[in-house]
Amino acid sequence: MHPAFSIIFFTTATGAGYGLLAMLGIVAACGRLPPDRWLGLASLGLALALIVIGLLSSTLHLGRPERAWRALSQWRSSWLSREGIASLFTFLPTGLFGIGWILFERTDGIVAAGGVIMVAAAALTVVATGMIYASLKPIAQWNTGFTMPAYLIFAIMTGAVLLDAILKLLDWPDRVVEYGALIVIGLGWIWKRATWRHNDRLTSAATVNSATGLAGGQVRSVEWPHTEENYVLKEMGYRIARKHAARLRLLAQLFAFGLPLVATAIAAATGGGVAKIASVIAVLTQAPGILVERWLFFAEAKHTVTLYYGFETTGRT
Repeated sequence: MHPAFSIIFFTTATGAGYGLLAMLGIVAACGRLPPDRWLGLASLGLALALIVIGLLSSTLHLGRPERAWRALSQWRSSWLSREGIASLFTFLPTGLFGIGWILFERTDGIVAAGGVIMVAAAALTVVATGMIYASLKPIAQWNTGFTMPAYLIFAIMTGAVLLDAILKLLDWPDRVVEYGALIVIGLGWIWKRATWRHNDRLTSAATVNSATGLAGGQVRSVEWPHTEENYVLKEMGYRIARKHAARLRLLAQLFAFGLPLVATAIAAATGGGVAKIASVIAVLTQAPGILVERWLFFAEAKHTVTLYYGFETTGRT
């Protein structure tokens, strides 16, 4: 699949934003969120900024962005519509949570209850985003049990790393957030490697014979149906060389998981300025790593329609 930057940025930015909202709600429910309005402004402001910018960037991939609102009417059958509705609903509990935290400097009681609803709404939004891709049967690399949980894990992972850095920079360090970030980074790394291992072993459910309905013998394409690249080839037939994919996988593992894991561990083991610098390094290294991981998520996916052009639909080329 063609890795459009607008969609890559959308899924990474909103994932981090919703993950940060979820972490704030969880920490508040556990009674560990400091009732400091400046911390609320910084953390909620960053989360909402990531969500809004990400949602706006997703419209750049649409042919008619002004019609994007119509997608909300198809919630009975479309995960895209459900994602849009869930994303809009999330602003309600987030607003109530923010009012209690920032204006009244309270993170307990009814404010914490609002935070729980915020967690559920953010999680539902991320689940819907993941299901947009996991429900696409023509793309074997996405239509697996790994896709949707990966969106949840990576959202919580990036949110936890962001929250850990914000708490340290504003002198509100929390051991539970530190250890939670370490655990979820490790989980995300394991999940990503398991996903790649699964996808590399995929065998094509469809063949040129079954796609064309021609039984007997081996069907092969003598020449393409057209002489110039069209929309199908541009969007569905994007190919990445095996050696480039291997290098990008290493970079994704290094920046999305390896370096943030080490930096977060250093931050947890130290304190003061060193911990602040290490937590910021974890954020700054993870951001490009997640972008590379998401680029690979799209670039390595093969659509069944490419069988008509003589391409394989599984594995790397």
